[in-house]
Formats: sequence, structure tokens, C-alpha cells
Amino acid sequence: MNPSQIIARKRDGGSLSSPEIAEFIQGYARGSIPDYQMSALAMAIYWRGMDEAETAALTEQMLRSGEVLDGEDLPRRVDKHSTGGVGDKTSLVLAPLLACCGLKVPMISGRGLGATGGTLDKLESIPGFRTDLAVEEIRQVVSRVGCVITGATPNLVPADRKLYALRGVTATVASIPLITASIMSKKLAESLSALVLDVKFGSGAFMKTSDSARMLAQSMVATGARMGVRTTALLTDMNQPIGRLAGNAIEVDEAIACLSGRGPEDLLRLTLALATEILMLKNLASGPQQAESILRDHLCSGRAHQKFEEMVVAQGGDLNVPRRRAPESVVRAERSGYVLKIDTEALGMLIVDLGGGRKALGQEIDPSVGLEVLVRLGDHLEAGQPLVRIFARVNDHEWAASRIAAAIALEPMSGPDLPLIAQRITAVSQ
Repeated sequence: MNPSQIIARKRDGGSLSSPEIAEFIQGYARGSIPDYQMSALAMAIYWRGMDEAETAALTEQMLRSGEVLDGEDLPRRVDKHSTGGVGDKTSLVLAPLLACCGLKVPMISGRGLGATGGTLDKLESIPGFRTDLAVEEIRQVVSRVGCVITGATPNLVPADRKLYALRGVTATVASIPLITASIMSKKLAESLSALVLDVKFGSGAFMKTSDSARMLAQSMVATGARMGVRTTALLTDMNQPIGRLAGNAIEVDEAIACLSGRGPEDLLRLTLALATEILMLKNLASGPQQAESILRDHLCSGRAHQKFEEMVVAQGGDLNVPRRRAPESVVRAERSGYVLKIDTEALGMLIVDLGGGRKALGQEIDPSVGLEVLVRLGDHLEAGQPLVRIFARVNDHEWAASRIAAAIALEPMSGPDLPLIAQRITAVSQ
């Protein structure tokens, strides 16, 4: 069947076979299938969807378009993926924490996308830290330290790199099968034995509702199971930032505090929950309580912080060089009331506009800017109490303060309590 026939069948609601998907994706990766035909298939998938078997086949073929990590430590290789959120610095804590448990974490991460900050951008605020390691360097650091956090190499899942760019200009980003294949192909290229997914929903997340987040989580967990990787997912709330600090350099500071058993309670709780899932998948604890006890010991003893330092040094970074913070000012509540709503996406976009994120590919960012959110949903404030601390160029403080005031709603009555972790998703076989 030629590419036009495959596109037509999917457009008409038919299912594609594994050989048909293989022919199309491998042809696209080689360049024999042009962008316009891939665009047409992506649009057909966007409108018609894919079943579990099709999604797994799409993921596998994207995975097979390039090289994968190998090595002797495959049974101990694990990782985590987050769908992104404002203030989400759990990767910086989780990778060294899991390495302390004798696991290997070859974490391939990305840069900021829209309102959500990027793990690589945060780490690059550490002077000298390299996020462009080659495959052999990744293997060496994982073998020696136990964890690495770096960007994808050109040879890992090249089909996804091409398709990812295409989806952005063809309005097909919000397709669960395409999102699943993109995320899972990159993670599976790490040759993992277990994976935990942090699928966020709410005002600061890509998925705005818990229902849409659940559908995505179920798709990714099912695909992981079909590909032989034990996978679980947590649905987590992103209606307010994770932790208190959102930016780049300041998030590294907060992650380091968490690595020593300090830091905000919600960041610590989410990190422990994700790490517990991995320990349970790898049968390294008899239950969640024992898993959390093991993990807290690594944090409170300083071992997790030491492991993070080892990773930073292995990737060329120097934690002893001060990370600059921009000049600060405090935005205060104009009236009394309960914090009913935080427009987390608006706060994330404010950080981008302050220079802490990118509006165009390749744009340089200012790692010193950011926000410290001093309130949580449900807090009661009196007029004049602090809302947010701004770190920015002095000339930007006034207009930033007006946007913060518009993003945080104070009302006479408080809203319902929102749990940080809403649901746990597992494959049927698990």
C-alpha cells in the first residue's frame, strides 16, 4: 500500500497495521516520504485517533528510527517523565535520589515549552554544566555516577525530532496518540526497565482537565506495557506552582534544599511519591512506607545531595560558583480574602516575558529571573500581606506586579481542597 492509500484509510477511520506504520515512519525518517504526506497522516491521526496497538506500533517505529542506549546495566535502568509544569524541578531531585538506591537513571530531558520551564534550562544556570553529551558520554556518566540529565542526541529518535517540529505548524500537537509516541519513543530509547510518568492537569499544565490527563496517562502506560517496560503514572495537580520558586537558577536552589531533606512540602511529597513508584516497580521495597523510609534516609543523610554534586561535576558544572538572582521586590495583596485561584500558566508566561524562557527557537534566556510564590490555594490573607516576590530587572518590576495581581484571585470564601496527587494509573497486567 502506498503512502497516499495509508493516509486515506486512516482519514476514513480505518486502523493501520504495524507494517504500514513501519513503512510510513521509516520512509519519513529516511526522507523518502515528504513533509506534506506526513502532515496529512498526522492530521488524520489527530481527527481519527489510534487504538492501543496502532499507538504502540507508531511508538516502536519512531524508536527504531535511530540508535538506543545499551550497556550492561539495562535491568537497573529507570526514569521518570513529566508532562511539564511551572516550578516543576522534581527531575533534579529524583535522578540522584534513585541513583542512591543503586539504580541507573539516563534521563533525557528537554527545554522550556510555552509557560513550562525546561529541566535543561534550569541545569544550564549552573556554570559550566553541559547538556549536550554524546551517547558514549551518557553511558560513561551513568556507569560512573548512576545518573545523568542531558538533552537528546541527534541520533536518538530522529523521526520524533522531525515530526515534533511538523506538529507545531500543522495544529496537531494536542493528539494523544502523537503525544504518547513522542514521549514514549524518547524514553524507551534509554532502554529502561521501569518508568514513572507525572501527568499534570490544571491551569499550569498542557492538559487542562483531569479527564484529558487521565486519557493521556492511560495511553502512555498501555504503550509502555506493550513495549515491555513496567510503567505507572500519577495524575498530579498543576493549578498552582510546584514548590515556591519558579525560574531557572532559583529552582536549582530549591531543588538543592530538597536534596537535603528541606524545601517545600509539596515538592518533597511529589518527588517521594514518584520515586516510591520506581522502587515498587523494581521490587526494592516491600511497600510504599518502606520505600519512603529508604528515600528519606538518602535525603536526610546528605547522600542524595552528594550524588547530585557528583553528577554536576561529571557534566562539567561547578556548584561553588554563585548563581545570580536578579533584583527583587515584593507584590502585596491589595485586599483581604482567600486565595481562590492562581492562574499558573499566566505566571509561567510572565517568567518567559521577563526573559526566563524562550519566545523563539535558539533565543538566549536570563537564568537570574523568576518568581517566588508566597501563597497557596486556600490561604487567607490580609490586605498588605506578601503574594509574590519578583526577581527581575528593576525596570520590569512595575508591569510584572500588575500581571501578578491579575493572576491571583482573592475572594471572601475559600474553594475546595485540591489533592496534589489525584490518581494512580497502572497497566492491567501490573
